[in-house]
Amino acid sequence: MTTRSTSTPPQEQELLEAARGGDEQAFGRIVEPYRSELLAHCYRMLGSAHDSEDALQDALLRAWRGLPRFEGRSSLRSWLYTICTNTCLNLIERRPKRVLPLDYSAGKGEYDLGLPPLESVWVEPFPDAGLGLEDGYAAPEARYELRESVELAFVAALQHLPANQRAVLILREVLGFSANEVAESLDTTVASVNSALQRARKTVDERLPDQSQQETLRALDDDELKQLVADYMDAMSRGDVEAVVGLLAEDAVWSMPPLPAWFAGHDVLRDFISNGPLSGSWRWKHVPTQANGQPAVGSYAWYEPDGAYRLFALDVFTLDGGKIKEITSFINRSTDSREEDFYLRYPEQPMDDSNLSVRAESFGLPEVID
Repeated sequence: MTTRSTSTPPQEQELLEAARGGDEQAFGRIVEPYRSELLAHCYRMLGSAHDSEDALQDALLRAWRGLPRFEGRSSLRSWLYTICTNTCLNLIERRPKRVLPLDYSAGKGEYDLGLPPLESVWVEPFPDAGLGLEDGYAAPEARYELRESVELAFVAALQHLPANQRAVLILREVLGFSANEVAESLDTTVASVNSALQRARKTVDERLPDQSQQETLRALDDDELKQLVADYMDAMSRGDVEAVVGLLAEDAVWSMPPLPAWFAGHDVLRDFISNGPLSGSWRWKHVPTQANGQPAVGSYAWYEPDGAYRLFALDVFTLDGGKIKEITSFINRSTDSREEDFYLRYPEQPMDDSNLSVRAESFGLPEVID
């Protein structure tokens, strides 16, 4: 990928001068074209959609306050990325590394969900709408690269890098900034940037599958993909355990952040599904969507206080050919309880601000359905 021109278009220059003079509307207009890509950048850095929104808001406030000092030696885009990157680096210092359950605990051989960690440590899903693809500015190949750069496996792998290596890899390999630009952004040397990039590549490559999800999805036609998602929703709604298992790869994995447990392989998964979501204790409905550039399903459990089906989890699929290789169910219920029985009855528990990882509207989903 290549960076955009460092020259400032005339109209942007006029808005920039107005913004320097204190015109907040002008500032909003010059940063708006970059908002989606900056949000995605913060997400890659932080692994959290919620944190990335906070980081972007903080970064844009810093940009507004620092605008009189912007001298135009770099492009506005490069300057904004520098502020966002350093805002994220400051945030990373104050919180634990985010992971997926497979990197947090050992897999379970029996139905045991465990308790959520006291502090959130989970990579969160990212809505495709946050990539700005609906704006129509991106060519097909650019859209492919944007989705690939927020796939769950890639974002999770990034979180295992030291913060500076993470920033270097994203700025160089995803965004296409030069080594000189990155060195200036991070206040370091080109030699340090190149060294960090080499180490970061090695760590990430060791954690990524041979084929990205975008490559896998390209090998499937739209009808095959739609049918796979429809078959999953149908089997889950009917409570058909064997039909669900039949859609899974032999070595498939199912995890459920914020719970630490995960289950792998047909036999173990059959036991989990039978004792968990399809035990007969709950009724389900489903709505298809997308997250992290991957197919996903909103899973709705009957919620008696509402007299309706309320969103319980966002199930994000990782595919292997025509089978589901991994289901990451991002659950949106409270994590305050320290009682195991609370989580054994999780679909009927309330939502609160202790868990903000899945917000229905962000993924184009209703909060409740009849």
